[in-house]
Amino acid sequence: MIEAKSPLQDTKDFKSVFETYDWEVVLQAIYTKTPQDVASALSNPKRGLEDFKSLLSPAAKPYLEQMAQMSQQLTQKRFGKTIQMYAPIYLSNECQNICTYCGFSLINKIPRRTLTDNEILKEVAYLKSKGYDHILLVTGEANRTVGVNYIKNAMQLIRKHFSNISIEVQPLKQEEYETLITHGLYAVLVYQETYHQEAYKKHHPKGKKSKFHDRLETPDRLGKAGVHKIGLGSLFGLEDWRVDSFFTALHLKYLQKTYWKTKYSISFPRLRPYSGGLAPKVAMSDADLIQLICAFRLLDEDVELSISTRESELFRDHVVRLGITSMSAESKTNPGGYTIDTKSLEQFEISDQRSTETIVNMLKSNGLEAVWKDWSNNWESATSHHS
Repeated sequence: MIEAKSPLQDTKDFKSVFETYDWEVVLQAIYTKTPQDVASALSNPKRGLEDFKSLLSPAAKPYLEQMAQMSQQLTQKRFGKTIQMYAPIYLSNECQNICTYCGFSLINKIPRRTLTDNEILKEVAYLKSKGYDHILLVTGEANRTVGVNYIKNAMQLIRKHFSNISIEVQPLKQEEYETLITHGLYAVLVYQETYHQEAYKKHHPKGKKSKFHDRLETPDRLGKAGVHKIGLGSLFGLEDWRVDSFFTALHLKYLQKTYWKTKYSISFPRLRPYSGGLAPKVAMSDADLIQLICAFRLLDEDVELSISTRESELFRDHVVRLGITSMSAESKTNPGGYTIDTKSLEQFEISDQRSTETIVNMLKSNGLEAVWKDWSNNWESATSHHS
């Protein structure tokens, strides 16, 4: 296979775009970029995917300070000096997938728990007391236990408490997303984990998630359903982060062109420890991650960039000035972790364990303001968008 000359031409789905690319060809293109290519990308007022390759490349490392300054300026121009705050509620650690990097994997012998209605409301009350108005509901992938009906019920329980409800659950059908929109769904996060098909198969040997193309096509179903915002990302550590990031950007640009009314966000999860966990195949340094965040901002002024509590205090304190627009705080990655069962096994270990109040004060010390609702629109405009 060779790269298509016009990869974002009108197509039926992203799969047809993806299949015009070869992983090794992309890798070679990134790693052979020159300083002249980087300088050209930085001076280009309308950067494209070829420029993005240059900004991702090892050749861009000496330009990191310039990239950071440009990224900061673009972010403040578009989003102001504000950071949107959100928090996850883990509803269940039931999962039928085997994933080599996840604490919830089917083969891990851990106590399984799915929150009841009353337990969900206790978690909600805690996060509301902290000021959160944007919530992310997270489950393992177990259709019989935490399928669409369970998610719909959870959304009905909490809808009146939050302006925005996002979910990170198993991939669903288009009509199922359409049903959830009527019950308050605002955004969906669905990470490909890695766009390297062989590596994907290695890390997802069993379960629905083992179907590479089904997951690859999930954002298309979201776009067709009319979900207000779609979150993309790769899990850094499974494969070469530069190549995975290029394919994430390719996916983003395809979706923006195809579903142009939809908003988009990018997350940057690095592999974190868990019980019996997987060591990263490819290391990604803090400087690498800063380079990537800046590269995405220079590629796209409007895309939202999110950083989680996976990252350290020092790193998060620094990166909030360099392109990030949203962040979590005080996160718990176990069902009932805020109020019900604070000692149960987490999906992964968080690094920044500071309180919400401490994070808000940190932002203030950096000249930034914490905001509690989603960037793109308020709740009323989000629902009218799909009416």
